[in-house]
Amino acid sequence: MIGTDMEILAIIPARGGSRGIPKKNIKLLGGIPLIAFSIAAGLQARSISRVIVSTDDEEIAKCAIQYGAEVPFLRPGELAEDNVPDLPVLSHALEWLNANEMYRPDIIVQLRPTSPLRPLSCIDEAVNILIADPDADCVRAVTPCGQNPYKMWRIENGNGQMIPLLQSDFHEQYNMPRQLLPKTYWQTGQLEVIRRETIIEKHSLTGDRILPIIIDPKYVIDIDGLEEWKIAEHMLINFMEEKSIFLPGVGDIRMTNS
Repeated sequence: MIGTDMEILAIIPARGGSRGIPKKNIKLLGGIPLIAFSIAAGLQARSISRVIVSTDDEEIAKCAIQYGAEVPFLRPGELAEDNVPDLPVLSHALEWLNANEMYRPDIIVQLRPTSPLRPLSCIDEAVNILIADPDADCVRAVTPCGQNPYKMWRIENGNGQMIPLLQSDFHEQYNMPRQLLPKTYWQTGQLEVIRRETIIEKHSLTGDRILPIIIDPKYVIDIDGLEEWKIAEHMLINFMEEKSIFLPGVGDIRMTNS
């Protein structure tokens, strides 16, 4: 299905502040700046029309441009604070592009730098999934849960009593064999493919109809602190040898040395 005349924009959000790992987005992972993996994913995916980085940080902007992304604006500081969610960041990017370039992409692909290990086909597959279902608002990368949430608990602050995390129609689901419970998935952060109307009109990153693209757990890492960073370094070794993930410099026809 790739070959559509839709305009598909990849947005990579990369703020400068990082408490767990200072300058995380440009720290070298396997000798490559972390953000470069997500830029390479956007550049190498056949479906992507354009790759931009939304950042408040000039050093990140310079690195992003070096690896082939566009940085048409610097994100306002109030949209780069610790607790700012993704929606206003993507909304700002779309509003800026509309106001300053009259550019209105049909589909937005969000690529988070902190989940850098993406199988080569995942972006184009996710775009195809969204295009194939006109009623879908979003496609989100997920992976099978390592632990089933039907067997998870929360502890009440007042009396210390345990309460099942999920309410369900099962009788004591936490005592049931796991084989009888529904399969569950958690979002990986590697990839979201979203219709522009979902963001602009529904004011949501997901909308109402959300479809999955299932990612093999071997690719899944969300780098928050140094422990995850070390795990990612070990994971990266095999992937670099196999060239089974998006890697900077491998087919980046838009990469520049400027």
